[in-house]
Amino acid sequence: MFARISTYKTGPDTRTDNPTDVVVNSVLELPGCKGVYYLNGTETDNAISITLWDTEDAMLASRQAATRIREESSQADGTQIVSVEEFEVMASSLKD
Repeated sequence: MFARISTYKTGPDTRTDNPTDVVVNSVLELPGCKGVYYLNGTETDNAISITLWDTEDAMLASRQAATRIREESSQADGTQIVSVEEFEVMASSLKD
């Protein structure tokens, strides 16, 4: 599995209901997408999105569409894109 992590700077004009269902569904519809997480900093002006991908090829093939979705939603939400990085997931575990 592979992951793309985007970091955003939030501020007083940031929408509090971000991301919208439309944005989440747009990401989930990309071929090879396994899931998406969106984290809002509780004591910082940062937010992070994490998208998970079946394969590296799927992640790489999604770059153009993901960039468009990220830029459009960032503009609509009032956030600034700080960085975008890609990783191989080496371990994964969720507790029920």
